[in-house]
Amino acid sequence: MLLAELTVRHTRRHMPTRRVALGHRLLPTAHPGYGPLLLACVAATTAGGLDEEQTEALGTLLREARQGLAVPRRALRFRLQVDTEGLALSRHRLLGEGQGLVVELDVHGLHPVPQLLGAVMAAAAMASYPRQLCLRAIASAVERPGVIPEGITPRWTTEVHQRPFDLGPRPAGASGNGRASDLWWGAPSDIRWAMEVLGFAPGAPPEREEILRRFRRLVRLAHPDHGAAHGGAAERIVELGEARRVLLHER
Repeated sequence: MLLAELTVRHTRRHMPTRRVALGHRLLPTAHPGYGPLLLACVAATTAGGLDEEQTEALGTLLREARQGLAVPRRALRFRLQVDTEGLALSRHRLLGEGQGLVVELDVHGLHPVPQLLGAVMAAAAMASYPRQLCLRAIASAVERPGVIPEGITPRWTTEVHQRPFDLGPRPAGASGNGRASDLWWGAPSDIRWAMEVLGFAPGAPPEREEILRRFRRLVRLAHPDHGAAHGGAAERIVELGEARRVLLHER
């Protein structure tokens, strides 16, 4: 049973820009507070990935988040934004299984900082009282990095995303009702990101020639010489090139 969910959208680790946005989220705060529990798990398992400067800046960010966060803005050397176009996806879930709780954590190739920022952004976006509950849970977890709240079993999903693209049967409970997370079931995060950047619909990755044709067309549309705005053009072209590389399995 799904109890809470947080989807974080972010650039891939080696991209020249660092951006984070929020995706779908289900974070109930009424007793027993499954939303704060999930955010605490995300924070506990990612806080250790901060460097010294980011650790110091996180305290300031958490204090500012008590009043909500204006987005877009900069935080921990990342740009926090609303737009999710071209961003990869990491999905964290708190599940009820049998008589216990399981937290599924996706750090997307050991890329922890965007996940922690996503947890803070999700808390800051709430109304005042639930916001304080969630931020307290995050702050407590940050003080004990690596320690999952008692009674919750962690399950890492990163390796699942790194398997070959498998569009086999969905797990029990998948809705099949058109939600993006269902349509992309079985797609590794990198492949999904690349296909979304190049505008391909969910399904098996396209043929090489179609990838190259789509790439050339989108680069032309993004280039200022063909009428596109100068602002963001270079970043968009870099993303298109990286998406092409991923789908063509180039090194």
